[in-house]
Amino acid sequence: MTILKDLAASRGPAAAFAAMGLFWGGFAALVPDLKPQARLSDEGFGMAMLVATCGAVLAMWLAPRAEARLGRAALPVLALVMAAAFPLPGLAQSWTGFALAMAMAAAGSGLLDVVMNARVAALEAALGRPLMNLNHGLYSLVYAAAAVATGLARETGAAPLPVFSGLALVAVLLAGIMLTAPVATDGAEETKAGALPRWGLILPGGTIVLIGFLAEQSAEGWSALHLERNLGAGAAAGAVGPALLGLTMGVGRLAGQALAQRFAEPTVIRAGALVAACGAALAGFAPGLWAAYAGFAVLGLGASVVVPMAFAFVAGRVGAERRAQAISRLSVIGYAGFFLGPPMMGGLSGLMGLATAFGAVALILAAIPAILVPWMKRGAAE
Repeated sequence: MTILKDLAASRGPAAAFAAMGLFWGGFAALVPDLKPQARLSDEGFGMAMLVATCGAVLAMWLAPRAEARLGRAALPVLALVMAAAFPLPGLAQSWTGFALAMAMAAAGSGLLDVVMNARVAALEAALGRPLMNLNHGLYSLVYAAAAVATGLARETGAAPLPVFSGLALVAVLLAGIMLTAPVATDGAEETKAGALPRWGLILPGGTIVLIGFLAEQSAEGWSALHLERNLGAGAAAGAVGPALLGLTMGVGRLAGQALAQRFAEPTVIRAGALVAACGAALAGFAPGLWAAYAGFAVLGLGASVVVPMAFAFVAGRVGAERRAQAISRLSVIGYAGFFLGPPMMGGLSGLMGLATAFGAVALILAAIPAILVPWMKRGAAE
């Protein structure tokens, strides 16, 4: 099968995507235990995660230098750094300890994030095949599997520290795959500190990534609340919202692997953003539970291709010596979606309700085909 061949060809970064999915999927399922262990209120947890995101952004900015310094060993070394940080949140007993632990974990994750995306882009250039959607899809599927496995472990009484330690052990095994996997030799390792990517390409591309992350974050964090508060769902029925989003994101990215072989990235980004916008509007203004489920499923399918396609488009239009820097800048801009998503949804929900908040997400997604894709294409042509 083509997918298996592509997965084998990109097994180094694919293992890195899987390792990252392990951590964040496990973390998402452990939040109900981590908060009381560290004595965190909702506000305190939010502030700690803001500190963690700052650590990730700083690491992403510095990632090209780390890749240049480590060379071919960058993926396994940075995966081990992230694995070493896995257990730290499970040790935290206070806000300060939790914030520092998450900042270190997010920094390790941010370094690996940039390098693994850069390595996928280098393989795409060397092999002449699209691989970005496949690798991002693998992340989504491993994230979901790790969340489910962690939930089952919690049911048996497992505490956060042993769960994180078990996930870290699997990540160490994945680092072995990264160490033995081939690396594309198109000059991607020769990152020049002074070589700046074209901002006419980076800014719109990064903003597309930002909106993609914002849409994902909004649905992940607020779908269950919307279903329970506005449509009368119980706890189990409310959990179907984020579960549907994760499942359709993974399926959509695997389908995007095939679409990328037939259509140009801007075409797929346009279509995906429009589909996601329709899904967000349907979910927000759904007359009943099943219509809302359909909306979140459509949102996941459409949004799934936006971020990986934006990475692929930009990375394919900068020189090999600028690729890591370009992806670093895209990631830094894009991660602002994690800053903006929660306060935007919370503010709009408080003022006008969650339905209107999801309507705003639909409008923001519509800006991608209307404004940002044409701007990004002009930047690529300069």
